[in-house]
Amino acid sequence: MSDIKVKICGLSTEDTMQAALDAGADMVGLVFFPKSPRHVNLSDACKLADMARGKADIVALTVNMDLDGLSRINELVGPDYFQFHGSEAPESLAAAKVMHGKKIMKAISVSDKSDLEQALYYSIVADRILFDAKPPAGSDIPGGNGVSFDWALLEDLDLKKPFMLSGGLNMDNVAEAIRLSGAKEIDLSSGVERERGVKDPALIRSFLAKVKNTQAEAVKE
Repeated sequence: MSDIKVKICGLSTEDTMQAALDAGADMVGLVFFPKSPRHVNLSDACKLADMARGKADIVALTVNMDLDGLSRINELVGPDYFQFHGSEAPESLAAAKVMHGKKIMKAISVSDKSDLEQALYYSIVADRILFDAKPPAGSDIPGGNGVSFDWALLEDLDLKKPFMLSGGLNMDNVAEAIRLSGAKEIDLSSGVERERGVKDPALIRSFLAKVKNTQAEAVKE
């Protein structure tokens, strides 16, 4: 395991943002989706983004948001990436990319091999693909549900674009998830929370330390 990028998503407080930055997160995610327990308003998002600017890539997660909403986030928050986590069509991604000049990440919900075909479709437009588990029955949010999928489905996947692994990752299973999937990038949300929607600074620091230590051990071997 080497050069693993880590994104901590769903940050909503200054102490958790600071913990992620201090521990070396490569990307930090802000959620703009009112149904999510990790949703942040624009005022708080601006403060959090200012903390991260120049230290980690800022990712604005949206779900089927219209272009006006994206424009407002772009103007006030100034993210490095827009992460589309809904049922947005590739044309919507392309329009946002042209209008706002930002990199685009598209989340793909996975339960079996056939779902990976979507990734090939979206990778033509997106700069990065994020693979997440399909939400459980009854969930009204598309991600951050703490459930995983069969990571081995991603083995030997060749998208010609970077991809990120998400869904149910935590301290106990991240090494195995990386080994089975071949992912070089991982996304954490519920795995560093003490309760749903509430990030824990200590868990964030511990998780990032574990990833770095695992990488160091892999290099020694």
